[in-house]
Amino acid sequence: METATAILLRKTKLTETSLIVTWFSAEEGKLKTVAKGARQLRSTFAGMLDLFFDCEIQYVRSRKSELHALREVSVRSAHLGIRGEYDRVALGAYFVELVDEVTELEHPVGEIYGLLVRALGFLDRESASLRALLYFEGELAGILGIAGQEKVSPAVAIGRAYQRLPKSRAGLVKRLSGSGKG
Repeated sequence: METATAILLRKTKLTETSLIVTWFSAEEGKLKTVAKGARQLRSTFAGMLDLFFDCEIQYVRSRKSELHALREVSVRSAHLGIRGEYDRVALGAYFVELVDEVTELEHPVGEIYGLLVRALGFLDRESASLRALLYFEGELAGILGIAGQEKVSPAVAIGRAYQRLPKSRAGLVKRLSGSGKG
């Protein structure tokens, strides 16, 4: 059994009772696990698997596939402050979606993990802002080594390098610009 400190990026239904849970950790990078029985009422995973949760996870590595068996989850931080405001949730979701987009399975990039931890910690305490979004993109582009290569914004550089940005970005920028939260 292996252990990692990880942030939950995504949950996807696998069967009527199980989920595929995508995590991001400093040790393993992006990691996919199967949480068997997680959709059942009396699951040992009840209340432990939600977006933005920072957890200590234990899993058994699969020899045959990219889906590993999730055994235990201990929540370190639920980032409950994020859930208090729609803009915080939207910006946090953008951050995790962007990290999911630019990272590969089981390829650790500790700097990206650290950036995500800081960003979610910020949103846990502070309101969402356009400045926070732009800062995150700038730092991410720098870590990826694509900042400043051309005379374009970090978002454009990321979009070019990875062939897309999350679709939510345009509406989020508009919303955060219009609310005076820059």
